[in-house]
Amino acid sequence: MSITQEIREELFRQQDTAYRDFQIKLIPGADADHMIGVRTPALRKYAKNLVKDGAIGEFLADLPHRYFDEDQLQAFIISEIRDYDRCLAELNRFLPYVDNWATCDQMSPVVFKKHRQELLPRIREWIASRETYTIRFGIGMLMQHYLDENFDPAYPETVASLRSDEYYVNMMIAWYFATALAKQYETVLPYIENRRLDPWTHNKAIQKAVESYRITPEQKEYLKSLKERKKP
Repeated sequence: MSITQEIREELFRQQDTAYRDFQIKLIPGADADHMIGVRTPALRKYAKNLVKDGAIGEFLADLPHRYFDEDQLQAFIISEIRDYDRCLAELNRFLPYVDNWATCDQMSPVVFKKHRQELLPRIREWIASRETYTIRFGIGMLMQHYLDENFDPAYPETVASLRSDEYYVNMMIAWYFATALAKQYETVLPYIENRRLDPWTHNKAIQKAVESYRITPEQKEYLKSLKERKKP
């Protein structure tokens, strides 16, 4: 039996159909026939064990997977790979097959923390992609790794320059700017004041920022005053 078959059998042993039915409602386009229903903590734990298996490359290369849970497992395995070059190679092979926000957002390689300088060109490539979830992943990595001590004013400029008709790209742009306002308020505020984002994303960024406990009450009131109003 191949490792891919072994993994699938183990996933079905951990199946929770009630959880599967709950998940289907959260992921647009999800199909019950392609969702097993394994809880996320169990998948993360399983991934930590599998990443040590010398044969795991066979599973990682067996794309596209049949089940959402296999995609989730692959995302968690990639996140656990500690060799930067190998992690990047597996990630770039997998990203074209990522087709939902959950798999995209839950993939966060731990090795990236030690390779932030080398990572920047890769992030630029992902953001320049035509694939919705590749772009979303790139913005997410820029948000996760470059809003604190590694911040540069060029990064929000890159995100503000993006234009997309895709909901899941625009939602991530909004999330990025809401987080950036919480961490780099003075530098990022002009993007909102000067309405550098499209109207929907602009308002969504303000909404998310106002919901954040890291934004002061005074800042929240000012941000609310900057919302785009619907024309009568």
